[in-house]
Amino acid sequence: MASELNLPKHIGIICDGNRRFARTIDQEVAKGHEYGADKIEDVLDWCMELGVKTLTLWLFSTENFGRAAEELDVLFRIAEKTAYKFADDKRTHESRIKLNIVGDVEKFPEYVKKALDYAVEKTKTYGNFCLNVAVGYGGKHEIVSATKKIAEMVKAGLLSPNDITPERLEDQMFSSAVPNVDLVIRTSGEQRTSGFLMWKSDYAEYYFCEKLWPQFEKEDLIRAIVDYSERKRRFGK
Repeated sequence: MASELNLPKHIGIICDGNRRFARTIDQEVAKGHEYGADKIEDVLDWCMELGVKTLTLWLFSTENFGRAAEELDVLFRIAEKTAYKFADDKRTHESRIKLNIVGDVEKFPEYVKKALDYAVEKTKTYGNFCLNVAVGYGGKHEIVSATKKIAEMVKAGLLSPNDITPERLEDQMFSSAVPNVDLVIRTSGEQRTSGFLMWKSDYAEYYFCEKLWPQFEKEDLIRAIVDYSERKRRFGK
């Protein structure tokens, strides 16, 4: 089936709905986040099976730092566990999956940063498939951060204002190594982008799925790809 479709090379997913899912099964919020983490492996497998080459998952936004300390501790522990599991899974190495972290992780606990660094280091030479994980990420924060770096370069005399180009600004972004997104999927029924990869998704197609992230299934991914395949992308022309 995949051979008959115009496959997106890069799919980005706004993984929304863990807490609401926990409520639907009458469980604590932590359980919803655990189910959400388990879904990552499934979606990764489906994308590789279908022939998609790059997947970006937005798992933790800059706004998420405002959540209760108890919930943040749960999220950080899950992130640590998931990173080590991915890095040490033989399937990661058999499939030669490269992990990139997209976002500002400075506010994360040291044990989380250590786990993320470990996973990135273990997969840095791979290239069959690219998994980008957006954590500590916000679209506005990314652009402001890149702008500040450019301003510092100008202040230091390393760059002239006349030499500032979109490409130079992009080089300073958290997502600088990420290719443009072809298809953005948002789960949970919410129909907004929330600033997801603003610089990289200007001509992306969007698909909004009613299911919560832990409920997302292969058939939902295929529906999104079929919908994408039927659209005519003009890129402003």
